[in-house]
Amino acid sequence: MSKPLIEALKGEVFDVPPIWLMRQAGRYLPEYRELRSKARDFLHFCYTPDMAIEATLQPIRRFGLDAAIIFSDILVIPDAMGQPVAFKEGKGPVLEALADPSAVGKLSVNAVVERLVPVYEALAGVKAGLPQDVALIGFCGAPWTLATYMVEGGSSKDFARVKSWAYGDREGFQKLIDMLVEATSAHLVAQVEAGAEALQIFDSWAGVLPDKAFWDWSIKPIKTIVERVKATCPGVPIIGFPNRAGVLYEPFTRETGVDAISIDASVPCDWAARALQRNVTVQGNLDPVMLITGGKPMEEAARAICAKLNEGAFVFNLGHGVLPSTPPDHVAALVDCVRDKSA
Repeated sequence: MSKPLIEALKGEVFDVPPIWLMRQAGRYLPEYRELRSKARDFLHFCYTPDMAIEATLQPIRRFGLDAAIIFSDILVIPDAMGQPVAFKEGKGPVLEALADPSAVGKLSVNAVVERLVPVYEALAGVKAGLPQDVALIGFCGAPWTLATYMVEGGSSKDFARVKSWAYGDREGFQKLIDMLVEATSAHLVAQVEAGAEALQIFDSWAGVLPDKAFWDWSIKPIKTIVERVKATCPGVPIIGFPNRAGVLYEPFTRETGVDAISIDASVPCDWAARALQRNVTVQGNLDPVMLITGGKPMEEAARAICAKLNEGAFVFNLGHGVLPSTPPDHVAALVDCVRDKSA
């Protein structure tokens, strides 16, 4: 049976666009919160296949979305490379920050796939439980975004540590990026082998990079990853998401070789239709806060996105992930709105 999400990512145009949502499995769902309470911590949740399977399937059962994205986290990569990672309530991810370039030598990519076997087991379990027309998406964090967490020790407001390293010690920083390219490429291929039918690369912090650095640390590494994955998995479409990249979305789309581009909520859809959609599928880009708002404002915004992007290959999504305070009923209303109006 054909899967609308996969066909759209390969360039097919639908009267009714396929829809899935970033962070569609998460804290806004009461069934997720109940499940999460049974895990001792967030990584334990991610590494317990039965829990990850259930979390992935919950929004599919509730909303009938066109794709499931495996429940995991981008920071499983540094964790698998040997850098301690923890998630603290109210603070988010906390890593044992790489103090200097010599710390890179303590990391290893050799056991990444072996250590992430629970993720692949979860993928296989989800694949077995999905309706035949629903696609399964695997994902990873892009090297630049992973490096920001690894060097800063978590989230950052100014990215001063990681930028200073990248600007001042290009050769040393490149070693870290090269390791992350190798690790993420292997992780994506392993996800496909486990059942993923499409992949998304999240460069969540691409937008903090100026022009030249964006080419060096976002476009070039992702281009290499795409080439490596496609050499092994040539039929699997890849979505790129260089969040907040502005006009740099265009060279990213042109140079990396991705099949689809996910755009954030700040990107004008008419510009995306002209500059991006002629070359790739466009995915996006409702403001997640609009999903919290719901009602007529949400429906009007969703219809406007569809009106501007529905002439080309298009997947409806948010401009970023579902926020924890989102009412589940608003998600159901959004799915109905996109499908009814587009029809």
